[in-house]
Amino acid sequence: MATATIKIFLVHGDPKRLRTAELSNWTGKAVAGPRSEFEGVLAREESESSGVYFLTGTDPESGKPAIYIGEGERIRGRIKTHVDRDFWNQAIYFVSKDENLTKAHIKYLEGKLIERARSTGRAMVINDQISGARLPESDREDMEIFFEKINQLLPVLGVELLVPSSGAVVGQPESQVLICEIKGLKARGHLIPNGFLILKGSEAVGKDRASSEKWPWPKNMRLKLKEDGALLEQADRLVFTKDVEFSSPSTAAAVVHGGHANGLTAWRTDEGKTLKEIESV
Repeated sequence: MATATIKIFLVHGDPKRLRTAELSNWTGKAVAGPRSEFEGVLAREESESSGVYFLTGTDPESGKPAIYIGEGERIRGRIKTHVDRDFWNQAIYFVSKDENLTKAHIKYLEGKLIERARSTGRAMVINDQISGARLPESDREDMEIFFEKINQLLPVLGVELLVPSSGAVVGQPESQVLICEIKGLKARGHLIPNGFLILKGSEAVGKDRASSEKWPWPKNMRLKLKEDGALLEQADRLVFTKDVEFSSPSTAAAVVHGGHANGLTAWRTDEGKTLKEIESV
């Protein structure tokens, strides 16, 4: 993504309440706020415009992050149709300040955004089907830029559900792959902006350590990953079926080890240099 200057306006001075966001040299604008300020979010003049919107929260049945992505020629009216959905606690919508978004434009953006949300796998996408629209080449290029800008602003507004779990960013140096070995098993991963990523095909021990009975969070995390299908039992080991993101190297190492582990020493380069030694340079 291109470098950008972001302007955020806190309407009430509180970063958790109603706020707007803009990027330099871009005609788009975002309005965001919690469900507790539903009326204030929709009372904004911007909500009368056409655009795309996001409703984010937690699915009450699975406890997983959930997101609904929609479009509307009049944002205010479309979001109001979702008051009977209880999963969401935040609303964000994007409009164009020069009001040049047509129905075809926002249908195209909606389809792209739903596809991105599903591909990242970070949240349950509530939408029943993918939308979308065909656009002339010039319009399509304009909407690709709009799509990129939306993805730049969403994390700043607290929504990372469309960020690829690999943390890969165009122009970002490739992260050094590190290895965590235990009992002849090997896991591979690398640092990412959100913490640490274990790569698909990595291995973890099959049994939890005895210490996990006293400090059970690694055991619980491994169990959740099994339930989600991210960890698959194979003979005497567990295998990662996809890339999985963790909050820190130690959390990642604990899942591989089946109990508490120091990620700064557990993760090493092919030459045996620990993560701690790398970061001490």
